[in-house]
Amino acid sequence: QVQLVESGGGLVQAGGSLRLSCAASGSKSSIRDMGWYRQAPGKQRELVALIRSGGSTNYADSVKGRFTISRDNAKNTVYLQMNSLKPEDTALYFCNLVTIWSQTYWGQGTQVTVSS
Repeated sequence: QVQLVESGGGLVQAGGSLRLSCAASGSKSSIRDMGWYRQAPGKQRELVALIRSGGSTNYADSVKGRFTISRDNAKNTVYLQMNSLKPEDTALYFCNLVTIWSQTYWGQGTQVTVSS
C-alpha cells in the first residue's frame, strides 16, 4: 500500500510561482511513474505532468515551458515547479503514483488559486 501526502498549494497572483511536493510512503520500492493531475470546477481531471522511473517526462501543452516536474527517488518525492501562473491554472492538483504492477494511487489534492 502507498500513501501520498501533498503540500505547497496556495493563492498566488498571476505571473507568480508555486512549488508542489508529494511524498510517498508505504511500499516505495514498487514506484514506477509519478505525476500531477488537476481538476478545475466543472471540468474533468487532466494530466499536468508525468515523470517516469527512468526520468522521461510528459507535459500538457498548456503548461509546457512554464511547469517543471522533477523527482527525488531517494526521498520518494515528486515536485512540480509552476512558474508564470495564469488564472486558468486554478484547480485542485492531485499527485498520482503508478506502481510496477500498474496499481494507481492518488493524493488528497492541494488547491492552487491564481488571481488576476
